[in-house]
Amino acid sequence: MSREPAVVLVHGFWGGAAHWSKVIVELHGRGFTDLHAVENPLTSLADDAERTRKMVRQVDGPVLLVGHSYGGAVITEAGDLPNVAGLVYIAAFAPDAGESPGQISQELPPAAFENIAPDSDGYLWIKQDTFHESFCQDLDADEALVMAVTQKAPLGSTFGDNVTSPAWKKKPVWYQVSAQDRMIHPDNERRMAQRMNPRKIVELDAGHASLASQPGPVADLIEAAVDELGS
Repeated sequence: MSREPAVVLVHGFWGGAAHWSKVIVELHGRGFTDLHAVENPLTSLADDAERTRKMVRQVDGPVLLVGHSYGGAVITEAGDLPNVAGLVYIAAFAPDAGESPGQISQELPPAAFENIAPDSDGYLWIKQDTFHESFCQDLDADEALVMAVTQKAPLGSTFGDNVTSPAWKKKPVWYQVSAQDRMIHPDNERRMAQRMNPRKIVELDAGHASLASQPGPVADLIEAAVDELGS
């Protein structure tokens, strides 16, 4: 059984599309067969938004865009396409026009901000020995190790890229706050969520990688959005 709209998952910094693996399995088990996960280059907001738009354009019908972390900025920028029916933010940035993820983070720094370090090529990494405590403290050590070693570093300049026209001002929105987030301050998540006037806010007792530590409740929110849009 196919469920409408199609679900397009957008990852954030320090990971790729596979960060959604548990949510994908959870949604598929609930009857979602039209699932897609973007693999973004993390080279600039413009590049990542365009890569996401290309995937959305390949979908014949309505799309629910779901963004984790920096992926929230991407869906905010890319969600203006006419077949995007709604936006779901999972512990994610939701910048307003002229705002960037870096600016939002500097206004209220998260607990693990100091564990991010640039390399000589301008990419930003979470230090491997602090990845577990910073990004995914509620996962087991082995899973955190794999995430740390396979992390996908963004170009540092991407942090400063401003959103131009926020899609959340025109599209229905749902938001999941991670109360124990150390990569985006939880109060920043609450503030960004509230100003979007979402259909629903869910707060989980989770770290930043709630999509991996609590895939069931994350899938619940996505399913609720799909059901509301499809009704």
